[in-house]
Amino acid sequence: MATFETVCDAFTRQATYCDEHGSPFTARLLRGLIQAMREGDPSLQAVATWQGDPMNDALPLRVAGALHALVLDGSAPELARHYPGGNGEATELALQRAVVEALRLHAPVLTQYLASPPQTNEVGRSAVLLGGFMTIAAHTGLPLRLFELGASAGLNTNWDRYHYRLGDSLVGDASSTLVLAPVWHGELPPATSLNVAARDACDRSPIDISDEAQRQRLRAYVWADQSSRLKQLDAAIGVAAQHAVRVEQADASAWIEHVLAAPWPVGVATVIYHTIFWTYLPPDVQARIESAIRMAGQAATAVTPLAWLRFEMADFRSHPRLLLSLWPGPQDLHLADAQAHGAEIFWHAAAADELLRTAPRHGQAATSLTIRRFGDPR
Repeated sequence: MATFETVCDAFTRQATYCDEHGSPFTARLLRGLIQAMREGDPSLQAVATWQGDPMNDALPLRVAGALHALVLDGSAPELARHYPGGNGEATELALQRAVVEALRLHAPVLTQYLASPPQTNEVGRSAVLLGGFMTIAAHTGLPLRLFELGASAGLNTNWDRYHYRLGDSLVGDASSTLVLAPVWHGELPPATSLNVAARDACDRSPIDISDEAQRQRLRAYVWADQSSRLKQLDAAIGVAAQHAVRVEQADASAWIEHVLAAPWPVGVATVIYHTIFWTYLPPDVQARIESAIRMAGQAATAVTPLAWLRFEMADFRSHPRLLLSLWPGPQDLHLADAQAHGAEIFWHAAAADELLRTAPRHGQAATSLTIRRFGDPR
């Protein structure tokens, strides 16, 4: 059970993380909330007395999301003055006072945001996943059958419908309205043509982007001083309006067990993937999902391969890692490290190169650094 000090520590750690990831405003906001809690402000009673694990529950981001929502929908104009683009005082004390007053006037909004973990659906992570998908396709020579866990609104399920600038190279759908241009370190992923044969996704609480209130909730979780992330999100929402992806409401462990129990098509690579999802699961659910994947992998063949691609935190202080396991094939290849939102990617070419030296080469040979969609998702 959390104590007041563990709550404050979670806010301090998240503030440090925000500073390190280019969001000084959110860092100041969170430090002001710590001070308000230490002063015993009643508007933050539910936060200060949190019963769960405040870091694993992303408690600081729940509160930051509630406040940003009030700014985005115009409910708290005085608070908005102290947010990026406003004309209020740029002091921590002024911001803290505006925050406390907004929470006092809009307590139900804070209650609503405290009730569930953040749904960020950070679309910049598609740029990290891209290298993994290219590696799988180059290794197997097969179209990809995709299953995303914890997909939120399904924006990263549409990854092949985006355009990417990786160093000096352009990859993906040149007609896309969303261009992702991370800072890229290292060689490029293996050149290949990517064919998406099918895609499915699940989430315990999927976001319906046809609903304006739910779209606004996604926006609220973007850090307020990172306008480029907000623009990326809006562009991805626009793509999804043209290419809707159905995200099934389901528990990830039961869903993936059902998926893996069904007959697998021959000549297609089955890929299970997720991004910054694992940390929100209790250990027993993690174990159940991993067991289902690894057991299914034992039955995989060169013409019915299975891949598990995941971009997840190793610990709070280090960059998340892109890991890949293949059946038949090597386990837990470390393909990349990346900034959590996909803004900077460190590609480990040696891991992918070693894999390709043992490629089964069923299907057509890879020829170009392009993405070609294969059929419709359903």
